[in-house]
Amino acid sequence: MREAQLSRKTKETDINLSLCLDGGDVEVSTGIGFFDHMLTAFAVHGGFGLKVKTVGDLEVDDHHTVEDTGIVLGTAFKQALGDKRSIERYASFFVPMDEALAFASVDISGRPFLVFDADFPQEKCGGYTSAMTVEFMRAFAYNAGITLHVRCEYGYNSHHIIEAVFKAVAHALKAAVKINDTGVLLSTKGVLE
Repeated sequence: MREAQLSRKTKETDINLSLCLDGGDVEVSTGIGFFDHMLTAFAVHGGFGLKVKTVGDLEVDDHHTVEDTGIVLGTAFKQALGDKRSIERYASFFVPMDEALAFASVDISGRPFLVFDADFPQEKCGGYTSAMTVEFMRAFAYNAGITLHVRCEYGYNSHHIIEAVFKAVAHALKAAVKINDTGVLLSTKGVLE
């Protein structure tokens, strides 16, 4: 099983997380209902086992909780992948969510990069700040060591846009981490770092 368990404690957040790329239970608690919903959707649509318990300084705002959870999830993702041998490496996926359509493309390259193109008409979804979506995706991509491109084609409801983004990323990752039967590392360099 490709899995990782991590804990990270700072003055702003205390996070315990376990991730299994090959499935498992999903239990998410961050103190932000909408963020819990997005992480749950991410795990379910990615086919990942995910347990997250984040306690953050929500009396300040949701920034540290969301970003730091992205840091830990990205780090766990990188660890769970191991040497990346036999994975498909690349994948892209579109997800419609009512009036919104989101696209994600991923390269599990070892080269962290994020291109993010989405606007959020409503500033908040419950206790979650819509603009934190890019912060989460950046923290996740950079700590996972992946190249991630995300775009919302259109939409006018921030809830739908954000949910489509999380699900598109999840489906792209699910396809990219899929094990093929070649035993080959998809790199002309012979390494994905």
